[in-house]
Amino acid sequence: MMRTAHKFATATLFACLSTAAFADETAKPDWATSKWGADDEIGAANTMTPERVKSAASLVTTGKVYSLGIIVGSDTPAFPPRSLSVTVLQPNQVSTKGLGDNAFTYNDDIFMGWLGIGPQIDGLGHAGVDHMYYNGHTDDEFAGAAGLSKLGLEKLPGLVGRGVMLDMAKHFGVDMVESGTPYTEEDIKAAAEAQGVTLGEGDVVLFNSNWMNLLDGDNADPERFGATEPGLGVSGAEYLASLGVMAVGADTWGMEVVPAETEGEAFRAHQILQPQNGIYILENMDTRELAQDGVHEFLFVLGQARIKGAVQMIINPIAIR
Repeated sequence: MMRTAHKFATATLFACLSTAAFADETAKPDWATSKWGADDEIGAANTMTPERVKSAASLVTTGKVYSLGIIVGSDTPAFPPRSLSVTVLQPNQVSTKGLGDNAFTYNDDIFMGWLGIGPQIDGLGHAGVDHMYYNGHTDDEFAGAAGLSKLGLEKLPGLVGRGVMLDMAKHFGVDMVESGTPYTEEDIKAAAEAQGVTLGEGDVVLFNSNWMNLLDGDNADPERFGATEPGLGVSGAEYLASLGVMAVGADTWGMEVVPAETEGEAFRAHQILQPQNGIYILENMDTRELAQDGVHEFLFVLGQARIKGAVQMIINPIAIR
């Protein structure tokens, strides 16, 4: 009798555990399974094929180089509570002539701050939906205080491909797009058609609003720059995701429209692009010179620092015309 009861209890426990595990798997939304496989950690970077890179390289006609990263300092507006500081020092040289008989002296610097500040890339471990991230990973399983064990930016070899700049200030016929203006699917299609470009799989799509004018010049207003912004809307994000683009960037601190189109929502476009589709986000990209030159198609090159377990990284991508 005791043996029978033990067998029954064991079988019941096994069944319960199996049912719980099955329920846990089936509870995950459809987007939590990547089309690139259960072990994938680089998402839309899988669209960076040798053929596409070669095709993008053929876009270089003049050789002009555009630096897309703004200069970063302690006064750069950033999403609270992010900040940074740099300390320059001459280690072990204060009371010496330096190293060796030839008096070699040098400066070093110590960086203290957040990596998601200024011109930055959001890795796939950044944006989630209720603590679930790209490919179904939950933060309790991969987001430790010492760094991400999955989806870290060290997994990304870089981003190289066809860049497309859509001038939304030109599209709306204004000097600078007003804060709170969403870029809808219809806006993106209309701007692309009017500016003579198509969008497709593997592209890096950048939006220009001239919002960067708030950081320099006579009308500088850093407080306004960091408070709200124009940017990608929900239908625009869904449209770009349906095309299979590799990355989406803008000349604003958060890439998407703030305030949100729907009251009570926060950074919905981030969720559509990152956890649901594995698409990288680029923020604070200075696209003004591209817009001034009327450049809408170019070779895009990004090689980020590969710090193990990093969520985000300060970057300086290059557009080559």
